[in-house]
Amino acid sequence: MAKSQIYFRFLRTWLPGIDMFKAFRICISGYFVLLLILSHASGNVFSLQESRPLQIISLTQPLTLRWSYSSELTVNLTPAADYNSIYLPLAGGKLLCLRNEDGNIIWKGDMGGELSASPVADEQGVYVASEIGSSLSATPQATGTLRLLSKNTGVTLWMRTLPMPFRGSLVLHEDILVGGTSGGRAYAFSTRSGDIKWMRQFSFPFNSTPSISGDRVFIGGEDGSLLCLDLSTGRTLWRYRTRGAVRGRPVIAARLICFGSADGYVYAVDEDYGQLRWKVRTGASVQSVVGTERGILVASLDNFVYFLSSAKGRQLWKRQLAGRLTAEPLATEDGALFTPLSGDTAIVLDLHDGKPVNLLPVGEDSNSAASPVAVGKILFLTTRHGLLAFAGPT
Repeated sequence: MAKSQIYFRFLRTWLPGIDMFKAFRICISGYFVLLLILSHASGNVFSLQESRPLQIISLTQPLTLRWSYSSELTVNLTPAADYNSIYLPLAGGKLLCLRNEDGNIIWKGDMGGELSASPVADEQGVYVASEIGSSLSATPQATGTLRLLSKNTGVTLWMRTLPMPFRGSLVLHEDILVGGTSGGRAYAFSTRSGDIKWMRQFSFPFNSTPSISGDRVFIGGEDGSLLCLDLSTGRTLWRYRTRGAVRGRPVIAARLICFGSADGYVYAVDEDYGQLRWKVRTGASVQSVVGTERGILVASLDNFVYFLSSAKGRQLWKRQLAGRLTAEPLATEDGALFTPLSGDTAIVLDLHDGKPVNLLPVGEDSNSAASPVAVGKILFLTTRHGLLAFAGPT
């Protein structure tokens, strides 16, 4: 408390008429403000995230290829990444750890079978879902696995077997890992031990990316449902039903849950009770919905990008692209990156008016359904022929 005592004496010396209790309160407040400033300067702001601040790449600046990794084994799963490494899913149940800066291989992991969902990473390691065997076998057997791999070596730290594999993407929230399986089960696991915190069985399969807000999980089902589950127990709080599969990541905006459905509509429902606030029709199945500060980006299989206001669903602009939009776009403050399946480029649209502002060459017929990933000032694009790393001017 030496620093706080000095601060207290300073106040009494320069403000002699100040009440002692008031001086003490100012002293304590100032001491903690100073502590917060010093903590921020050292990169530790009472967060469970990595200590370095996240830097978002500018998509409208000139971006050039920094390095590439060639492989004919890439799959339509989005890589996981942290500040040092990117974890690339490959066919045959393999996961490749590459250094962000230069693309050098750090380690290779082989889970066997095939990877079944997009992996995720935190400070503990990389969480990988895979499937083995066949769910059509006459003899019941576990076909799903979930592993935590060391980020440094790829060694398995813990593993759990499941009746059916995870689909879509896994999602992390503090020390909880959430996902849904093809067998209709929604799970929450402890990231530290791999123990099941809760499991809920439903009558329909999952193939989606959940979202977590506060103490609630939002996850879409193949029957057209959007479920709101209690994060602590898995209890169903409400359910909204559409006429098509819900596979994209729900977006939380202004206490509304915005999501797309294979029935061609974008929906916004009340976060608390699941009551419909608005819905907007597109020309085909809605693959993904992404939130930005200005509104909601919608990627539809009609080859159009729609930009809607989150409050009312009013269309602000729409833009037709060259091919189908199966991957979730990457949105930053100055633009949104899309990877249409046909063509040889990824395209950046201005969020103000939807006009193209940047093009990134990816090679002929190379775009995949894996979503772009940005870490620090590096942009990663998975293609059908490997992984590309782009960066701006140094």
